[in-house]
Order: sequence, then structure tokens, then C-alpha cells
Amino acid sequence: MALMPNASTSTDPATIAEEGGNINAPELRLFVMGLFFIFGGITSLNDVIIPKLKELFTLSYMQAMFVQTAFFAAYAIIGLPGAALVKRIGYMRGAVVGLLTMTAGCLLFIPASKSAVYLVFLAALFVLASGVVMVQIVTNPLISLLGPARTASSRLTFAQGFNSLGTVIFPLVGGALILGGLAKVKAEDLTGDALDLYRMAETQTVVHTYIGLAIALAIVALVVWFNRNRIKGERHAHTSFVEGLSLLKRPRFAFGAACIYLYVGAEVSIGSLIVNYFQQQSVLGVTAAQAATYIPYYWGGALIGRFIGAAVLQKFSPGKVLAFNATTAIVLILLSANTAGHLAADSLLLIGLMNSIMFPTIFSLACEGLGDKAADGSGIINVAIVGGAIIPPLTGKFADVSHSLQLALALPAVCYAVIVAFGVYAARHKVTA
Repeated sequence: MALMPNASTSTDPATIAEEGGNINAPELRLFVMGLFFIFGGITSLNDVIIPKLKELFTLSYMQAMFVQTAFFAAYAIIGLPGAALVKRIGYMRGAVVGLLTMTAGCLLFIPASKSAVYLVFLAALFVLASGVVMVQIVTNPLISLLGPARTASSRLTFAQGFNSLGTVIFPLVGGALILGGLAKVKAEDLTGDALDLYRMAETQTVVHTYIGLAIALAIVALVVWFNRNRIKGERHAHTSFVEGLSLLKRPRFAFGAACIYLYVGAEVSIGSLIVNYFQQQSVLGVTAAQAATYIPYYWGGALIGRFIGAAVLQKFSPGKVLAFNATTAIVLILLSANTAGHLAADSLLLIGLMNSIMFPTIFSLACEGLGDKAADGSGIINVAIVGGAIIPPLTGKFADVSHSLQLALALPAVCYAVIVAFGVYAARHKVTA
């Protein structure tokens, strides 16, 4: 349904809220939260297609993880150009570009299936992720602008809750569609034409899932297009690429961007270790399939924590809340690494609850005071998300060298320690713009 302006929610420049120059259009918040749900869910589908493609293409674990590499590489490559495009065409048109790019990425799974070539699947994932990056560049600053500046952290945390909801729902549905009918025949038992035909047949479940997503995304893009002029008086600083990077000269922003890199890396590293960690006899000693059933608790903690955090951040300093959560995450890592059984397992899962407010709070604190350079800031921070492609392999290397998953948790702990420092810094250095 098209969003029609009215007297109380008009975004005409004359009715832009005085506090922080933000946009007075509360009904747009639901729309933006819907976008958070969509790109969060699509990102989490990687966890479902990785085991599917691993079996079909008889890949090693490292090769299968190229799915994440292809996906997260888009953040580094598309982040800054995407921010420049959003500044040129505006938030709503930028969202349309992102949604249509995601649609194209979904449709590329059709030729990927017909080719039965793993690299073509990776290319489709990169295009899909490029669209996700564009949508994130729009949504993060837009939700901050849709209300008073003083409650931006709370609003962004609440919106991230819808992102987490997507990460819970999409894998449940996608897992049933994509993994529910794994064939009894194995790719490793086939060769030549028989192997190609098997791959084409089995990847149809992937194709059908992503075609359904493509149709839904195209409909959303159409709705957004009809509302492309909904936000009036939108302002962006038309800076060059080099000028955009100059934001890194601001200590607060540079510190925050570094923390986004470290946070995403730590979160993904811990999530990636859960199955192997719980299989250890000193922890739960369960099978891989049984260990995998605990993963939703990790991400579910982030979901619950974001809705709770949205309320907490309205009453307490965002910097102090961030420092508290990061400190507690370190304590939980130490507890898990030095205990056994369910205590070791539960303390690791509870880190998901502590993670809940970190991304939106770091983002809003880092971008506080950027004004019309918010799109530049959002683009740079989206580049920093590439930490999710770099820190996990380093954590894995640490585990290989030390022969201990418990010791490997030291790297995420160091990441959280830096985030504690940023929270304290932000609490002590207020923006007075």
C-alpha cells in the first residue's frame, strides 16, 4: 500500500523535526524495519546453502566457506560506490536499486543451476550481496533520521531486532525447502554427465527458493518506487570519494568503524565455532547434527536482546550500555573456556544476547554528528562489515595452531575488549554539534 503524506507526517522541508534536523515521518519506520527483516533473512540463508553446495560440488570446508567470502566481499567493493549512488539519487531510489539488484542476484541462480558450476553460484551470491549492501546503506542512516536524534540508538536497535527475526525465520523456511529433500545419492559417487545432471536436479530446490524471493523483492521494489518521492528535503553532502574517506580522520568515526569490523568478525567467529565446540567431550560431546540445534539459541539471543535493548537504550547512555555488553561478552568467553559441560555451552550461547545491541549502537555512536555526510559514513561502515570474512579464518588458524577451540576464543575476546574501549570513549566524549 502506498504511503500517503498527511498533515502529521509530511516530510516537506518545512516540517522536518527541529531536533537534529531529523525527518518527521513515523509511518516510514515500519517500511524500513521490513527492509531490515528482508536483508537479514537473505544473509542468513548462506548457512543453509553452504552444506547443500558442499555436498553437490564435493567441496572442502574451506572451499564451501567461499560462499561467505563471495557474500562479504560485496561490502568491501560496493560500500563506498553504493554510498555515492545513494547521495546522488536519494534514499528511496537507492532502496529500489538495492532491491532490484537483489532480485537479479536471486534470478542468477537459474543459470548457475543449469551450468552446474560452483563459481557461477558464487557470482550470483556476490550480485545478491551487492543489493543487500545497497539496502543497508539506505536503512541504517534512514532509521536514525526517522525520529529524534537522542533516541537514534534505541530506534536502530529496535530495527535490528527485525533483522534478527529474519535470521531466525528465513533459515527455518529455507532449510526445509533446500535441505529437507537431500537425495540418497551422493555427488562423490558420480562422474561425468551423471554428476552434472545430478547437480542440476538437486540445485533446483535452491533455484525455486530464490525465485520465490525474487518475486517478493520485485513487489517490494515496486512499492518503494511508487513512494520514491515520499521523503522531501533530503540532504546529502556531495563529497568526492577521497572526501568521503576523510571521515576516517575523525577519531570517533574511525574508532567506531574499526569496532564494526571487529564486532562482525567476533560474532561470526563464535557462531561458526558452535558446532565443533559443542562436539568436544569436555563440553557436550554431542553429534554435529545435535550441536547444530543449539545455533538458533545464539541468534535468538540477539533477537530478544535487541528488543530489550531498544528500551534500555532510551534510559541509559548508549556508550555505557555498549561497554557493559562487551565486557560481559568477555566474561562469558572466559567462563566458557575455563569450564565444562552445559555451563561452558550455555555461557557461549549467551554471548549472542550480549551481541544484540552492539552493531546498531556502534553505528549510531560512530555516525553521531555526521549530518549530511551520513551516507558517506554508512558506506564506510558497510565496508567495515568485511571483518566477517577475515577474522573467522584467523580464529580458525589460531585453533589449528593451538589445537584448542577454547584458546581460539581469545581472538574474539580481544575484539570485544576494543569495543569496551569505544563504549567508554563515546560515553565520555559527547557530540555537541
